[in-house]
Amino acid sequence: MSIRILPEIISNKIAAGEVVERPFSVVKELVENALDAGSTQILIEIEKGGKSLIRVSDNGAGMGRDDALLSIERYATSKISKDEDLFSISTFGFRGEALPSIASVSRFSLVTKEKTAEAGIEIKIDGGKVASVADKGSPSGTMITVKDLFFNTPARRKFLKSTDTEAGHIADIVTSMALGHTGVQFRLLHNGKTVYNLLSAPDSARRAEDVLGKDTRSSLYRLGFSSGDISVSGWISSPMIKRSTTRGIYTYVNGRFVRDKVVQHALFEGYATRLIKGEFPVAVVFIKLPYDSVDVNVHPAKREVRFSDQNKVHEAVKTAVKKALDLLDPYKKAAADFIQKERTGKSFGVSEPPTFYKSGGKISHPYPDPPPSVLAPPLAGGDQGEGEKPPKMQDDLWEKKQFKDLRILGQLHGTYIICESSEGIILIDQHAAHERILYEELKIRRGRAEEHPSQKLLIPEVIEFGYREAGIFEKLLPDFFKAGIEVEPFGGNAFAVKSVPAFMAGKDIKSAVTEIVEKIIETGFAPSLEKASDEVLKLVACHGAIRANQQLSDKEVRTLVDQLDGCTMPSHCPHGRPTWISFTINELEKFFKRSG
Repeated sequence: MSIRILPEIISNKIAAGEVVERPFSVVKELVENALDAGSTQILIEIEKGGKSLIRVSDNGAGMGRDDALLSIERYATSKISKDEDLFSISTFGFRGEALPSIASVSRFSLVTKEKTAEAGIEIKIDGGKVASVADKGSPSGTMITVKDLFFNTPARRKFLKSTDTEAGHIADIVTSMALGHTGVQFRLLHNGKTVYNLLSAPDSARRAEDVLGKDTRSSLYRLGFSSGDISVSGWISSPMIKRSTTRGIYTYVNGRFVRDKVVQHALFEGYATRLIKGEFPVAVVFIKLPYDSVDVNVHPAKREVRFSDQNKVHEAVKTAVKKALDLLDPYKKAAADFIQKERTGKSFGVSEPPTFYKSGGKISHPYPDPPPSVLAPPLAGGDQGEGEKPPKMQDDLWEKKQFKDLRILGQLHGTYIICESSEGIILIDQHAAHERILYEELKIRRGRAEEHPSQKLLIPEVIEFGYREAGIFEKLLPDFFKAGIEVEPFGGNAFAVKSVPAFMAGKDIKSAVTEIVEKIIETGFAPSLEKASDEVLKLVACHGAIRANQQLSDKEVRTLVDQLDGCTMPSHCPHGRPTWISFTINELEKFFKRSG
């Protein structure tokens, strides 16, 4: 076996595999270059989800002929000149790999012109080979066109997803970058239609409203905290506004959008005791610190960062979030003011209870504590006596007996139904049981093509989505209708909910629908429409089911228990949690040391 140096075109394709994963990677790299060039207007045009066309135009500084030719060479950059620069990076694009990597796997053209130049230059590259270089009349700035991405690497192209999925990823990256650069206009077109036209905003609050939706206006609260050379700013939602995924969380380090576990963990720690497991806030968090305190050169696509003192960053974010949330509670204000005065070397940007954003209304009551955690059975292998076992939850344990044969003793903490059987005692989780009952009823009606009885809303509930969420939601409208949720498009990415199933009357339908869409995005919409449709039924049943800590009448308890007999899988909720557990008389006697 002989060792040889790879041809440049192959090495560029290898680099492209690291930098250019899919169309949104191209958009990200080109927009970052536009931002580094000082652009105030950026236009992104895509066709077929970016698979056939990506064009990014900006009004930035542009390049002269020599710089334009150098920009398509590997490792050519204007942003690094000495070793020390690698450890104090203040720009977005700095590796010098993006343009040659993109050009090696597409039909690529670059048109650029400096503000003082009489004419611009156009460079065309076909699969990594320069096809032509010519002078061209053009406005100041840069326009890069990428056609037929991965046309010469079919193995890579076959891994691309559907047009809607790829377009959704591009919309996500554009909005994340727009949130971090409020002074720049971002316009995104897909197949000639406007997806976003985010005008230059006076502050991050207005841009957050534009991106996250107008319904967040009254629930975003300002972050303002500094400790030494680290500052934390931005906006977080009240604990009453929560999501089922982390899609509503945007974190920025020195203006760079990142997904960092340290920052996210600190954010969750700041919300400690205010959100239960599985609930996530909406947040836009900006962290500023010295450039030499963070390494952004740890991944070719620059998605990850590494802090020189991650504990310090973690503490700053956690403290900023906790202080802002504490000040929402008027009963904690006096204590917070005292702590603020006592601390030295730290300043808080919020010195009084925040008002509702742009509403002027003061918060008038503290947020309620989260519900107590669900009681869990003893764990196998835990601190239990010799021979003791955890409660059983098996279908074969029930044999041929029925739930209607149980003698109901009452409710425990408004969450569990205590029943007596001939063998011992059974605890039923009322929420899980009702969820199973509703889910199977919805599935039966869907199988029969029956509409679920629904209740008209006096005032339709308007829900505004992002581009990607709206596209998925629109595809699922027939499934929502079958589940009893009647929805109509309301212009743009907004939809109006006109009716809901009777069992969801009075529920927070906006949160329920948003969670359904986010869960589908998180678990994957692509596998099959049937799977997505089933997910709709599961989540509708979950939101429609009676909750923990809800007192039921004797008649309601009896009806709930009896209805389990009609279920094909009564022992588990649709998400797999047990609906009941049992303790036999023998097990109870062992627990109380009554047996031999």
